[in-house]
Amino acid sequence: MSNLVTSTMDKINGGGKTMSDKYNVETAEILANEAQHLPIAEATPIYEQLLQLFPTAAKFWKQYVEANLAVNNDDATKQIFSRCLLNCLQIPLWRCYIRFIRKANDKKGIEGQEETKKAFEFMLNYVGADIASGPVWMEYISFLKSLPALNVQEETQRMTAVRKVYQRAIITPTHHIEQIWKDYENFENSVSRQLAKGLISEYQPKYTSARAVYRERKKYFDEIDWNMLAVPPTGVYKEEVQWMAWKRLLSFEKGNPQRIDAASSNKRIIFTYEQSLMYMYHYPDIWYDYATWHAKGGSIDAAIKVFQRSLKALPDSEILRYAYAELEESRGAIQAAKKIYENLLGDGVNATTLAHIQFIRFLRRTEGVEAARKYFLDARKSPSCTYHVYVAYATLAFCLDKDPKMAHNVFEAGLKRFMLEPVYILEYADFLTRLNDDQNIRALFERSLSSLPPEKSVEVWKKFIHFEQTYGDLASMLKVEQRRKEALSGSDEDGTSALGSSLQDLVSRYSFMDLWPCSSNDLDHLTRQEWLAKNINKKVEKSAMPNGMMLLDREPTACISTTATKVVYPDTSKMVIYDPKQNPGAGTNAFDEILKATPPALVAFLSNLPAVEGPTPNVDIVLSICLQSDLLTSQSGKTGIPTQLQSGKTGVSTPLPAGPATSELSGSNKSHPVASGLSFKPTNNRPYGKRKDSERQEDDDTTTVQSQPPPRDAFRIRQYQKARMSSTSQTGSVSYGSQFSGDLSGSTS
Repeated sequence: MSNLVTSTMDKINGGGKTMSDKYNVETAEILANEAQHLPIAEATPIYEQLLQLFPTAAKFWKQYVEANLAVNNDDATKQIFSRCLLNCLQIPLWRCYIRFIRKANDKKGIEGQEETKKAFEFMLNYVGADIASGPVWMEYISFLKSLPALNVQEETQRMTAVRKVYQRAIITPTHHIEQIWKDYENFENSVSRQLAKGLISEYQPKYTSARAVYRERKKYFDEIDWNMLAVPPTGVYKEEVQWMAWKRLLSFEKGNPQRIDAASSNKRIIFTYEQSLMYMYHYPDIWYDYATWHAKGGSIDAAIKVFQRSLKALPDSEILRYAYAELEESRGAIQAAKKIYENLLGDGVNATTLAHIQFIRFLRRTEGVEAARKYFLDARKSPSCTYHVYVAYATLAFCLDKDPKMAHNVFEAGLKRFMLEPVYILEYADFLTRLNDDQNIRALFERSLSSLPPEKSVEVWKKFIHFEQTYGDLASMLKVEQRRKEALSGSDEDGTSALGSSLQDLVSRYSFMDLWPCSSNDLDHLTRQEWLAKNINKKVEKSAMPNGMMLLDREPTACISTTATKVVYPDTSKMVIYDPKQNPGAGTNAFDEILKATPPALVAFLSNLPAVEGPTPNVDIVLSICLQSDLLTSQSGKTGIPTQLQSGKTGVSTPLPAGPATSELSGSNKSHPVASGLSFKPTNNRPYGKRKDSERQEDDDTTTVQSQPPPRDAFRIRQYQKARMSSTSQTGSVSYGSQFSGDLSGSTS
């Protein structure tokens, strides 16, 4: 055996300490690939080790079988098939099985043919509902057609058998359903065209329904990773996706989309559950859903078998044992349920506290008070017994047995062992409160607080104070509050004593349930004060609390987690909301640099745009301004600076002022309101009409956007029309001339 295989097997056998090391998929794949190249004697222990960890890995079982088939080891092959077939409902493995059966019965004549036929029926009974089972159906049909027929009766029987298999196959939603339907039509027509017409018309709707269901079914199957190995859930995304995919497929099958009979539908659901367990083998919820589905359908025996299989798969799953015991108890099998609890408890040494408690409750339900009391006396001697067992049994005796004296004795007995458990003290105090035994409650608090260390006594002090606030007088309230401050003065658990008497004590005294003697703002302020009091002596970095602001900002987080004080937060005290009006000159120089690189025509165009409030301008107003603008540009040197803008009010041409444009674009002021009755007249005074070709080229450089004919795009035309209608309502009377001619004229009313 190679060193790689040896080292890999050592890793699987226990070289890894964690669950992820034990169920290492990559290591298992490497080991399986190496085993394929080894002699069967060396490969067998490798396969056995792999299949012990991955008992539902059909591909590993198939490799194991093929390795034995290669050396004609039929006995080992039969044994392997008996171990894996019913738990691995995968078509490639089952086709390997049918090949083995056909080979073994090939030369046995009629007896062998019957055995092969039984093997096919056995296979289709388990995996015939698989979406990939089409080749299996076709292979079975071919096998039946190949059977010899010595007389007419045998021929009729053979054709009848082939017809029945076809009719079963065409109502099964598989990948090959269309091919099988075509073959069936050809088969019926070859036998009898007259009979074929009636049979095909009868099964056509069933085939159509199955084909429609196949298309839906395929969507769910495509989401599943069929090469995945069954590993315990680790919470990674891929595992969760596969879990959801199986849940969706199960829900789809339970809905019976094909509307077939209940027996056939249940068979498909069972098949889907069995397939899902090949990949979700370590998921207790899948096992539980499978068992409860059987139980709800009335198949209690099937549900019990599923629970038994689940406990073999997950022997450490306590919750599945409770579910199994609950099922047995619900059907009246008390002894069977008791045996499950006893197996869970074992010898009592390794039993969990919860197991003791649940068994006590079970005995109380099924066998009565004495049985529960007897087991409690035994359970308290167990090393795994904690105060929870005492609390559970005392509560049981008080509420169900109506025996407060027994409950009191149990609590007193537990107090000797669990005096230093604050939770036990609180449970005991609640019990005494229900008895209205205020004298013993105060005695209990005094006894426990004299023994508990300060860091463990915080909750007990709170309970003591709450008791006095509810049932005591004012003097006892103030006395207990003062004692708590003195007792916890050196403890980090409660820092209220650092600031002496505080308003929190008063609020606590005069509040009830969700009713408070102050407003919510006051409560927030008090919460901040409480946190400040707890951290008043802690050194806080100067950078963490500029101007005292960051300390308050950090309070909500610190109340939730004590480690939040280590987080460094940004200094938000110097942050200001951006507003250009606060600093008019800010950014002007930088913006001037941008304007220098901006084309002059664009600068002139931007200077005519109206001021906009908010992030989104009114598109119609902007379009109307664009349509009314007619900027004339003339080449001045190499810069081409725009020389004229029309004043909408006076119609007089004025030079473009460079300074204001820059100022307005930089956001220093808000000018250029859209004036009512304002229209922009074109500056091009050349009469419209025919022009010489030499003038056309010159005018191309100075033609405005407004003088260009609108594009013949329907959407843009509608935008132009909408803008013009809006501008008409804003600017008075505007005449645009022909829509497509590009002739534009404006008049001011």
